[in-house]
Amino acid sequence: MPVIKSAKKRVRQSRKAAVRNARTRRSMREALKTLQAALDGGDVKKLAPAQKAAQSALDQAVKKGLMHKNKAARKKKQLAGRVKATGVKVPKTSPAQTSKEVSVGKPKTATKKSPVTPKKTAKKSTSQAK
Repeated sequence: MPVIKSAKKRVRQSRKAAVRNARTRRSMREALKTLQAALDGGDVKKLAPAQKAAQSALDQAVKKGLMHKNKAARKKKQLAGRVKATGVKVPKTSPAQTSKEVSVGKPKTATKKSPVTPKKTAKKSTSQAK
């Protein structure tokens, strides 16, 4: 058991992270198993939602740092290929629904700025009137 205050805090944080990671990993595995069962059983109606859930679970694992993004991309590609091999058409998601395109927080509003006009400087006349 640690004695230093910061070490005690680190133990508490790592326990929380371990629980959170286990939950995310378990949901990812369940989603992948559901998709595999739908593929093996030939259940066409469950195939599209299962693929969507599996891809979402893989994206969540990447977001939480459980899996490298390239590994998740490779898994998603493999799963999509297996679904495609069954001959079932899965509807594509719109770009606004992908995880990269979703913005968090307040939407940005366009504000019009008035055009900046350069200041006119008066030229001094060097010639003197006689």
